[in-house]
This record gives sequence, structure tokens and C-alpha cells, in this order.
Amino acid sequence: MTFADGRAGIDAALVRRLIEAQFPRWAGLPVTPVEVDGWDNRTYRLGDDLTVRLPTAPGYVPAVAKENTWLPRLAPQLPVPIPSIVAAGEPGEGYPFPWSVRGWLPGETASRATIADRTRFAEAVAGFLRALRRCDTTDAPAAGDHSWHRGSPPVFYDDETRHCLRLLEGRIDTARVAAVWGAALVLEHRGDPVWFHGDIATGNLLVADGELAAVLDFGTSGVGDPACDLVIAWTLFTGRDRAAFRQAADQDEGTWARARGWALWKAMLILVDTIDRDDRAGAAEQERVISEVLDDHDRFGPWSGASAG
Repeated sequence: MTFADGRAGIDAALVRRLIEAQFPRWAGLPVTPVEVDGWDNRTYRLGDDLTVRLPTAPGYVPAVAKENTWLPRLAPQLPVPIPSIVAAGEPGEGYPFPWSVRGWLPGETASRATIADRTRFAEAVAGFLRALRRCDTTDAPAAGDHSWHRGSPPVFYDDETRHCLRLLEGRIDTARVAAVWGAALVLEHRGDPVWFHGDIATGNLLVADGELAAVLDFGTSGVGDPACDLVIAWTLFTGRDRAAFRQAADQDEGTWARARGWALWKAMLILVDTIDRDDRAGAAEQERVISEVLDDHDRFGPWSGASAG
């Protein structure tokens, strides 16, 4: 296998060789995998205060330069810490992609178990997103390939969504899902483009003492439609905390309609995969998300005359 195949070939030994060759001042520091790793990038802890982040495939490489440029500019404008860029690494030691060294951010991955008060946490996440939307967009990267089209109109994934609908016929209420997806396509974003994160999910939110402590992984970030950042309303929040997130997020109904489209697209993709792997617990979770998105649509939409935001 090659590096282009995905995660193959990236291990602690490679990280040590890259550090020794390019940043000898850190040679000898222990290199250990982080407890919760991503797929797009592999992350290793370097000593007590640093991490090393390496893309796993060519499609994730554009995020390196983007984050190196923009995270230092965004950080002062945000209410909680985001990754700090300490050094930019180059291809070497047989590894073909640029990579980066970052500051270590303490905390635990967000989960229902680690969050002290989900309503307060929902309001904190929404506050972070409001602050991100206010950040200066001058010369910032417009949504596109580098963001995996987060921030673009959801129609980009129309073919994939309709393929999932065909595969899931009889498993979920595909007629209702198609109606909600159609509303997401009709209610287009008409406001000014703003900063979005692109992957506001539990794995990218750190918790300390039960509270939001940091936001990670801006690889899918950019400037465009922020609807994709609302999907956590259904994947993590429920009931009172979802209502608190909805109110604190301060978005119009058109944006919520598109967010439901994003949530259904992702949930159906994962559901198809979990069915293929006979992962019953995973499938049940995605079916829950789909059901609650549909119920949300029934409660709050559609809005044929609504502003698209």
C-alpha cells in the first residue's frame, strides 16, 4: 500500500523521523497516538505541549496550507481556543504531503457523558458559531473542493442523496426524506458568505470540567453558507438542549431547512455503511437522527415564502 491509499504508512516511527530531520530541537520528545484520532488526518502527541498532524491522502492536503494561514487570524476573534500552528513541515522520509506541528489543547472529546450541562454546552457551541460567522472574510477561501463542498449549496450532493434514498427504500420513510431534501435545495442561501467550520461534531469539540474548552479540525472550513454547522442539533442535542441551540444559533428558517438537508445526507451515507457492516447499534443511531430531522421539519417547516438566509 502507499500513502495515497489512505492511512497506510503513517505511524509514530515516521513522525519521529520527520521531526528529527526537519525540527531537531524536538528530537527525542516522545511521540504517541492521540486517544481519539480522525480519518482525514492522523494526529500524534509530541511531548507534553505539541501535536503533529499529517494528512492521510491527497484530498486532505489543501487543508494544511489553509489552516496554517487562517487559524492564527481566526483565533483572536473566537471565544474558545482553536489549534495554534507552531511549525509547518514539508514532505520527507518517504511521506509525500505537507504536515504541521501544533500546540496541544487539553480536554476530553465531547460526549453526553463528559458534558456537565447539555443546555449550557449547546449555547456555548452556538456562541462559538456566531463568533465565527462574524470573523473577517477578506481574501478568505470560498467553499469548494478544499472544504469538501461544506458551505456550498447542498445540491452538490443531490446525486449521492438520491442514490441513498434508493438503497434505503423500505428501511426509512424515503418519501418524507425526499420532501425535506427538496426543501433544502429550494431555500437557497442568499445572505453574505460567512465563515463556517464545516465539521462541528463531537470529535472536534473538547470539554474540560464539563464545559466547551476548544474547537478542533478546521480542515473543511471556509466562507459560504453556514447551514452545515447546524447538523449537531440532531447528532448530539435533543429536547431542551436542541431548543437552546436553535435559539442561540440565531439563524433563519431557510438556513435550518438546508441544515436538515445536510443532516439527512450524512446520516443516510452512514446508515448505508452501517447496514453493509451489520453494525446494528450504528444503524439505529443514524435512524434516530433521520427520524428526529423529519420530526423537526414537520414542526418548523416547510416555509414556502421564507427567506433563505
